Amino acid sequence: MIRSAPSVRRLAYAMLVAGLLCLAYVAWAVIDARAFQAVERLRIAHAALTDAPRRHGVEPPAWVEGRAVGELALSRLALASVVVEGDSPENLRRAVAHLAGTARPGEAGNVVIAGHRDTFFRPLRDVRIGDLLTFKTADAAFMYQVEWTAVVDPSELSVLRPADGHTLTLVTCFPFSYVGPAPQRFIVRAREIAAPGVLPVH
Repeated sequence: MIRSAPSVRRLAYAMLVAGLLCLAYVAWAVIDARAFQAVERLRIAHAALTDAPRRHGVEPPAWVEGRAVGELALSRLALASVVVEGDSPENLRRAVAHLAGTARPGEAGNVVIAGHRDTFFRPLRDVRIGDLLTFKTADAAFMYQVEWTAVVDPSELSVLRPADGHTLTLVTCFPFSYVGPAPQRFIVRAREIAAPGVLPVH
């Protein structure tokens, strides 16, 4: 069936509009994420200056869904992101997310952080054994060293379970170059190597 010229023009126009809307959404998402990161970094810094001294020796407050709880960084890869409590789609669009129910930095167990492979966790494709990560909260700063990486199926939940000692697990989709929902997960496991607030120069 041969389409008439008006039909072809209407189809081309519809595709153009759809493409422009997609570009507008991507631009908005990037701007929104950057604004969120900037605002939350300032809030965390302010909390570190004003709240932490008063909380000395006191049980830290509960982490609230959707609120920033700290910053994660791996300087060698220029990876830096605010960490938000809860892995909702909105949280993962704006930052990396601490999985509720897993340990918090400084606690014995497994601190689990999830992030998208095409945004904040994209640098993890070049991660190496021995790389150093820092997780700063308003209360303290923690350092972890990468021990191993693995590629697993989404159904492999053992990597999220509590671990001996103080560990940090990063989770993102794999392969990094895959288009669409990726079929596997890339795991980075690190172990705490420095006492809170004691960050070696590197």
